[in-house]
Amino acid sequence: MKVDLITAEIGSTTTVVSVFDGIGDSPKLIAQDEHYTTVDLGDVTIGLEKAIEKIKTKLKTKNLHWEKFYATSSAAGGLKMTVHGLVYDMTVRAAREAALGAGAVLKFVTAGKMTEDDIKKVEEIAPNIIILAGGVDYGESETVIHNAKMLSKSSVNSPIVFAGNKIAAEKVKKILEEAGKEVIITENVYPKVDFLNIEPARRVIQDVFAKHIVKGPKMEKLSGMVDGKIIPTPAAVMITTELLSEIYGDVMTVDIGGATTDVDSVTDGSPEIQKILISPEPRSKRTVEGDLGVFVNARTVASYMKEELKSKFNDLEMLLEKITPYPKNEEIEKLILELARYCFTTAVLRHVGARRYIYGPTGRMDVAEGKDLTAVKYIFGTGGMLSRSKHNFEVLSQIKNLAKRFPDKLLPRSDIEFMYDSMYIFAPIGVISLVDKESAIRLLNIDVKGFN
Repeated sequence: MKVDLITAEIGSTTTVVSVFDGIGDSPKLIAQDEHYTTVDLGDVTIGLEKAIEKIKTKLKTKNLHWEKFYATSSAAGGLKMTVHGLVYDMTVRAAREAALGAGAVLKFVTAGKMTEDDIKKVEEIAPNIIILAGGVDYGESETVIHNAKMLSKSSVNSPIVFAGNKIAAEKVKKILEEAGKEVIITENVYPKVDFLNIEPARRVIQDVFAKHIVKGPKMEKLSGMVDGKIIPTPAAVMITTELLSEIYGDVMTVDIGGATTDVDSVTDGSPEIQKILISPEPRSKRTVEGDLGVFVNARTVASYMKEELKSKFNDLEMLLEKITPYPKNEEIEKLILELARYCFTTAVLRHVGARRYIYGPTGRMDVAEGKDLTAVKYIFGTGGMLSRSKHNFEVLSQIKNLAKRFPDKLLPRSDIEFMYDSMYIFAPIGVISLVDKESAIRLLNIDVKGFN
């Protein structure tokens, strides 16, 4: 049997393979299956091949051939990054936004001149990529040059992306390259005051990820199987969220996974809030909560809500022992629901900004800071829990109660609509859009479902 393309989403807990045909005029998902991700066996392709075998059974064929094969990955902890800038509220925050938007899991952030202790921590983390930023263009360059010298003396072999003051770029590059470090120069993430320029850095980070993921023992074999680059799964979901914004306007996507909960929003916010916003925010913003997941991080989430869970479950410890991506009984399913509810509300509250008062020479002023979601009209759910569970609406609809409980937060208003990734293909759609945007949009229109 011959099909147009297949995609593989290599997650922290499961590997999902989707088969598509009719790419072009009438794209459609014709089969999908999954298997546990086999990171522990040192080869993620074992789980991938088992998922493909399941698909062959579904399609009643012994042989399956495809024109193209694309893959995304967040296995083995995803894309680890550290970010180092000048002032936290300026260049550090801009670099952080670029990293998160590219699908990174941030492990360490510093502002100002790095110390020996900072370097030791970076060495312990052994990030996949380091972002070095600092200073507006033609502004302060001493700090970023100091940080380059500190990194040049370190044992870190990670690629270093320089996204700072452009007049320091050549000196930084020389310092690092003479020390044998790989350096990639891109545009300044904060070229002038109150202006974010994060897209160039995002693209570079994704390119570096694609080149260096194949060096890992768990991913080398996969890279030889796929066409094109392996991109971070969260970055693919962000691409899909941006496609959704072209169709629906101001949108937000929540992805509850086994290890993390990610929130992507694409909105400029409301004019009312824009007038009082004290620092710029990117139109497309992603946050990843590395402690919020319903399988890998189930115990962590349970520790945050221990008393509440103990009042609802008689044998919480036993249930946590048995929790898997595929719940074996109704009691475990109920526990996963409670964990998902907590992951959703906590991740959204960490993503959103707030109004507050400050006092100056002229008296009290009403200001806003952080991401403004008040103009968002559609929330989309994806990930195993929000795509497939019969409880997905129950989780998503909590946003209305959040707005009542936290009136100072810049949350969506009451006329919000809830939709979900019914075929669990937001990540594949993001990848497909890079080569055939029209097919990706057609698939989105088929995939996205609302609630009656």
